[in-house]
Amino acid sequence: MSDTMIKEKRGSGFFSVLQRVGRAFMLPIALLPIAGLLLGIGASFTNIATLETYNLIGLMGPGTILYSIFTLLSSVGTVIFDNLPLLFAMGVALGMAENEKATATLSAAIAFFVMHKTINALLSISGRLEPGVMQEGTVANVVGIESLQMGVFGGIIVGLGVAWLNNRFYKIRLPNVISFFGGTRFVPIISTTVYIVVGVLMFFIWPYVQTGIYALGDLVLRSGYAGTFIYGFIERILIPFGLHHVFYLPFWQTGVGGSALIDGVMVYGAQNIFFAELASPGVEKFSVEACRFMSGKFPLMIFGLPGAALAMYTCADSSKKKAAGGLLLSAALTSMLTGITEPIEFTFLFVAPVLYVIHSIFAGLAYMLMHLLNVGVGMTFSGGIIDLTLFGILQGNAKTNWIMIPLVGIVYFLVYFLLFRFLIRKRNYPTPGREVGEEEVKLYTRADYNKKKNGGDANGDEHAISRMILDGLGGKENIASLDCCATRLRVSVKDPEKVVDATLKASGASGVIRKGVGVQVVYGPQVSVIKSELEDYISSL
Repeated sequence: MSDTMIKEKRGSGFFSVLQRVGRAFMLPIALLPIAGLLLGIGASFTNIATLETYNLIGLMGPGTILYSIFTLLSSVGTVIFDNLPLLFAMGVALGMAENEKATATLSAAIAFFVMHKTINALLSISGRLEPGVMQEGTVANVVGIESLQMGVFGGIIVGLGVAWLNNRFYKIRLPNVISFFGGTRFVPIISTTVYIVVGVLMFFIWPYVQTGIYALGDLVLRSGYAGTFIYGFIERILIPFGLHHVFYLPFWQTGVGGSALIDGVMVYGAQNIFFAELASPGVEKFSVEACRFMSGKFPLMIFGLPGAALAMYTCADSSKKKAAGGLLLSAALTSMLTGITEPIEFTFLFVAPVLYVIHSIFAGLAYMLMHLLNVGVGMTFSGGIIDLTLFGILQGNAKTNWIMIPLVGIVYFLVYFLLFRFLIRKRNYPTPGREVGEEEVKLYTRADYNKKKNGGDANGDEHAISRMILDGLGGKENIASLDCCATRLRVSVKDPEKVVDATLKASGASGVIRKGVGVQVVYGPQVSVIKSELEDYISSL
């Protein structure tokens, strides 16, 4: 094998691993909306200033049943954010384990406790838990254990390591005398042993890692508006590769995104800072420095991409405007309400990549403008109207300066509409409703949706779509791993040459992305159902 081929294979493998790590993050990240919803509603209606503003003191002020209910909701939301490191440990192990996922998840929880208890013991033995010995912020309470402040990095270290141990040892055969401890029973045993050692290593190594993380965070924060622009641009440009979760997570959940002292507790990570401030009754204005990594999404999701959808609609052929309009309206509303943008983004990504580059530049500008205008609106992960209402409007303009979002958003809507309309017509891009030869570019048709929803075709074959997808992926034997994120089927294949893009698109996919052995097939929000049906079909063969 030539050096070039070896390098290409290594690169593809690394990319595939990064993709798997990114989708493994999706499970704990998927908890954020419900946690944010509970915390947002609870904190909003237990805030005295908010209640006074809307004249609700008598109805739901302190001492009322409603106040007690909203206090409960706030507490439940808070406990999820407070324990994200443990949830990441379990979620990443679950996502990265190839088999025996339940064993891997349980082992990750055990390893997490073991690692932090080992660090705690060494901190206690060395006297570093005494007041004033350790630098402020380097020690934290982790699920009731005084340990080093590792944040979600600690959970990720556990999740990745335990997943590897599980994949390596879940079939191990031991000598007959101890054979009872073989197989899946060996995984929690080896995980416990390994993470005692990891805990010892982290005791010595992590303080230096902490110093590097805080230095990087300080560099990002001192980069000002230019740094905010670069963050927004990179976050959006990585979406086609499925690596955006790997990029933004350190900013949201670790010291890279800054730190703040809130109610006497040092909090690290932009999203953690925002939700700690949301839960605090004493905060008068949310941190703009923390929200700079979140607020920029709102003008894009609620205004910019709907403007692009309208531009594509006006450019459709008159005979196809009705069909294109229904598809684009659905995609635009999805973007506005929930922040799920891929049906629109991937449409112009496939037909005109230059439009996606322009869109990514505007994304960077949106983040920078929100930073410039001192907008302090946080989010769970969507950046749609629901998040804007909970974390912006309900909190009041004095606290968030949310009014700047629709003001900038209107400009974004017009710019996206006029620029995309001009470029589509000037370059004759085949957006929905504009034919190129015999093929029409589309988002989804109602027939595609009905096939997915019913799990079959018009003739009643419940496995028709799954069979088509499997054929497009090169058959059962060609699939090394199968998973999905919010909108895409993510597959690692053994032979990329066997993958047939046309067959996958015929199954209802709006696009196919390849990188080495990694294949992403874009289906939209129904992808989890498609994945389950495909797995059922494969298991039946």
